[in-house]
Amino acid sequence: MTVKVLFVCLGNICRSPTAHGVFQKLVADAGLQEQIQIDSAGTGDWHIGRGPDERTQRAAQSRGYDLSSLRARQVTSADFGDFDYVLAMDKSNLKDLRAMAGDKTNCHVSLFLDFAESSWQREVPDPYYGEQDGFETVLELVEDGARGLLATIRATGEFSQ
Repeated sequence: MTVKVLFVCLGNICRSPTAHGVFQKLVADAGLQEQIQIDSAGTGDWHIGRGPDERTQRAAQSRGYDLSSLRARQVTSADFGDFDYVLAMDKSNLKDLRAMAGDKTNCHVSLFLDFAESSWQREVPDPYYGEQDGFETVLELVEDGARGLLATIRATGEFSQ
């Protein structure tokens, strides 16, 4: 059985591709890339087809994550049937996702940082209009959330190891 995870932010060029890339590397390092599929999307449609923001890519690359192959897409209603986890970066996007999903989904829709192991924060702040240090903060939060998410998926036994 395969577990499918979708990370969601507003435009799919900063936070959700960062989570996608970080989690993808964590999963690959654990040898679980055949059991866990990962994608990212945005609730908005402004950046469809574009790669992650240059500042996002620079920050990720400095920590060994390659986001260059990722392209922005928008969340669709089909995603709620295709993915086991649909994880929002903030409460505003979570509200939009829950409205889209309605009661027609069995997937887990929540904040991504609900899985964080050490951070008290529950929202990944949008770094788009800020300075470079905002992208570093996003990486720190995402790494924490990714470790917790992987531990949760492993603990649930949703796939054969």
